[in-house]
Amino acid sequence: MKEIEPINLMNKFSLFEEEWTPKIIGELNNHYLKICKLKNNFVWHSHEKEDELFIVLKGTLLIDFRDSRTVKVEKGEVLIIPKGVEHRPRTNGEIVFNLLIEPKTTLHTGNINHQLTVKKLDWI
Repeated sequence: MKEIEPINLMNKFSLFEEEWTPKIIGELNNHYLKICKLKNNFVWHSHEKEDELFIVLKGTLLIDFRDSRTVKVEKGEVLIIPKGVEHRPRTNGEIVFNLLIEPKTTLHTGNINHQLTVKKLDWI
């Protein structure tokens, strides 16, 4: 049996500097637990088959929607975006620490291919 140990999230965040590049830290029921550092603007995208869950551990995340709304997600808050809803995560210039729990098949930027798209996720 694989050794069962706690995962220290802040320690994991200290292991990388890349922004908008999710890192896998665990597996749960055919889902990945991913952490990501976010800063400035990401790409507009949606996920056709999956809802998206943002769990903010540090900073303030802003999510823009096509109807001109912006939702603010503070440290300790979560936001669920239903599948098919186009959105753009961004920050006010600060680094945001984010935890994602997503099916293993979830594509980083949905069906959008962009210079920020990460096609192969690394484990840390």
